[in-house]
Amino acid sequence: MRLALRGAAVLALAVPLAGCFQPLYGTRTLDGGPSLAASLAQIDITQIPAPNGTPQSRIAVDLRNQLVFMLSGGNPAPPTHRLDIRFQTTRVSVIVDVETARPDVENFGIAAYYTLVDLNTGKPVVTDVAQSRVSYDIPGQQQRFARQRALRDAENRAATVIAETIRSRLASYFVAGT
Repeated sequence: MRLALRGAAVLALAVPLAGCFQPLYGTRTLDGGPSLAASLAQIDITQIPAPNGTPQSRIAVDLRNQLVFMLSGGNPAPPTHRLDIRFQTTRVSVIVDVETARPDVENFGIAAYYTLVDLNTGKPVVTDVAQSRVSYDIPGQQQRFARQRALRDAENRAATVIAETIRSRLASYFVAGT
């Protein structure tokens, strides 16, 4: 009997709240306003500044491409906001072989400083920093190109984390207004 009453009480509380659930990345909203996907697609992502011909320029292009795809699916709408991004990279040797003094494990990091600007007012509405640190192994010193490939993979992983972090923060802004 008590179990049935508890179940009925939980059900009585859950029924009114069931209509309030709205998937974050859904195509429709409960109030009929623009969906989050439509709002994110209206963000113009400016070119990320980086010196030409450097690893930073490859990371900048990769980060921007990932954001364009994550925010608009590759089909941007007429912009209402502009996203400006600057970033810095770091590399740190974490484990060093005591006999050869060569690194065995390194960390690669990106710190991306971004600002979302409302094009109607020209004022920044979101200013934040996204950071990512990833580690990578250097599989033996005899493999000359393994370190370069491991570093490139770490750069790609770090850029993906940064893009996902920025997308989540912008989604938070468009849903909650903060």
